Amino acid sequence: MANQQSQIVTIDGVEFKVEDMTEQQQMLLNHVADLERKIGSTKFQLDQLSVGRDSFFTMLKAALEAKPEELVTDVTVN
Repeated sequence: MANQQSQIVTIDGVEFKVEDMTEQQQMLLNHVADLERKIGSTKFQLDQLSVGRDSFFTMLKAALEAKPEELVTDVTVN
């Protein structure tokens, strides 16, 4: 038979066994864990969006500084 260890969470320096928590406490813990994952994912997406915005802004500034003959006005696709 496999030895199954209790899941321990530490909150404000105090350790709690998940199995000793009430259903409500476990539900609240699950909400906190899920929100932590979503916050991390959102921060990652914000980083991507910020880099994309900065890149487009850099391209916009370059286009505004370009001489008229450097601007592409007509693109033909074969």
